[in-house]
Amino acid sequence: MKTIIITGAGSGLGKELAFLFSQKGYNLILTGRTSEKLIAVKQEIETAGGTADILPLDIRNNEDVVNKIKEISSTYEIYGLVNNAGIGHFGPFTNINEQQISEILETNVSGTILMTKAILPVLEQNGEGQIMNIISTAGLRGKANEAVYVASKFAVRGFTESLQKEYEGSGIKFNAVYMGGMNTPFWDESDHIKDKSRLRSAKEIAEIIMDQLDRDSIIIENKNS
Repeated sequence: MKTIIITGAGSGLGKELAFLFSQKGYNLILTGRTSEKLIAVKQEIETAGGTADILPLDIRNNEDVVNKIKEISSTYEIYGLVNNAGIGHFGPFTNINEQQISEILETNVSGTILMTKAILPVLEQNGEGQIMNIISTAGLRGKANEAVYVASKFAVRGFTESLQKEYEGSGIKFNAVYMGGMNTPFWDESDHIKDKSRLRSAKEIAEIIMDQLDRDSIIIENKNS
């Protein structure tokens, strides 16, 4: 059975995409740093008739990434990767501290690059595959009080567009997903979004993405855009 790895699969968009991919007949490997959340998603998928396994993983740690991908690639038929895990710190640029800058860049940029680099040789060997990078509309234009977060997303945009060109005609597809804010736990520790209820749900965003999997770029603006 073809297997798709989803980072940050314990909640929000990662969770919803995992559930929808499972309904399409894929086995899921759910990754994240919190096993309890991953176990809950695995159980939900299995209750609905799908199959899933969990893989505790720190995408910022290259050694952990390389070892874990090597381990699962000998057991599973790896077909795809969804680079969904991300972190954001918001507010006036001069108020963002060095630790917050590092967290954003290491997770959003380095984590995406390390996971992709570890997976691509497997997909190349199979001659097919799909890598989806969840970027957000912060990768399309600058936004006030989001300077470092936006910088990280522009980096992932450039990374994705470059690989789309590099692997054109190879059988390996790259999706760049640019969506507006979602009503997810992402905003729980931030007051950057005052009213989450005006945002689309992660489930709605996931359904739109799944309907457009054939597109290189999937752009989903906020409802009030």
